[in-house]
Amino acid sequence: MLNKVLSPVHTEKDVNVLDLFAGCGGLALGFEAAGFKTIGFEMEAVYAETYRNNLNSECFATKLYDGFDYPIKNVDIIIGGPPCQPFSVGGYQNGVNDSRNGFPIFIDAIQRLKPKVWMFENVRGLLYTNKWYFEHVVKELHDLGYIIDYQLLNAVNYGIPQNRERLFVFGHKSKSKFMFPKRSPRKINAGEAVGDLMYTVPENSKFLTKTMDDYVARYEKASDCINPRDLYPDRPARTLTCRNLAGATGDMHRVRLPDGRRRRLSVREAARLQSFPDWFVFHGNESQQFNQIGNAVPPYLAYQLALSLKECYHSQEFLTETEIRERKMIFDQTLTLF
Repeated sequence: MLNKVLSPVHTEKDVNVLDLFAGCGGLALGFEAAGFKTIGFEMEAVYAETYRNNLNSECFATKLYDGFDYPIKNVDIIIGGPPCQPFSVGGYQNGVNDSRNGFPIFIDAIQRLKPKVWMFENVRGLLYTNKWYFEHVVKELHDLGYIIDYQLLNAVNYGIPQNRERLFVFGHKSKSKFMFPKRSPRKINAGEAVGDLMYTVPENSKFLTKTMDDYVARYEKASDCINPRDLYPDRPARTLTCRNLAGATGDMHRVRLPDGRRRRLSVREAARLQSFPDWFVFHGNESQQFNQIGNAVPPYLAYQLALSLKECYHSQEFLTETEIRERKMIFDQTLTLF
């Protein structure tokens, strides 16, 4: 089904969508399937190559910075995923002090390009340990005249065969509240997504050695793991990350075969668990491909979010400048949205 649903169609021909920190194009694929044509900006050249070759849309392989001279001046929508390592529970939690913090660049783009609607995605840690910084970011964006709507969404509730919590934040000037997509009536299991690949042995499969098995056993014992962290066909997968896909770690994703051997996931299996259609080809070496998959927004979730943004974008009831100022005064008096 996803091979058909997630196909780029450009019905919104006059709408310019900038995709910042674009990665391989997971977020963009969802937006392109919803009718938008995106223009990506991604510092990793091989990621940009994946983006261009699959979406047939431009993706500039360049590093963004404050004051970056974007080639498109008439921008309608800005989307993106500012680098999340500074705020991820799997990182060093350096937050705003981390040089990889992309929020100042994202805010600068919105301030100068003044899109009608914008959206960003980030890790759940931004709502917890780094909540103070999230409040700071929201206030800056609110001061630019935008109404902010956000939710912490688990991809498993939207047709993705994976437990993956991420924060999604939208800014707009519509009088009506932004409507997030409705949850799916049922969860998709890993077996339904991986299907025919799960118990096969693809060419160049990598198997866990006895030493690795022993290491994993110690890791699971130390972390009080009740069930081995294998991929199970009758339940959604654990969160896919760069670390547990590309790295030989204790929580690496793997499949237990009928003969007892355990092999690491293939690139295509990981892609299916992220809802990438089979026609989507990743460029680079295996580690680079896994990193692209682990960093991506699941395209099918992005598609549903894009439809919500599309409805908001075409709303006929937008706040006047006076109403925006009044709302800003109320916001400033309460100091925080939370």
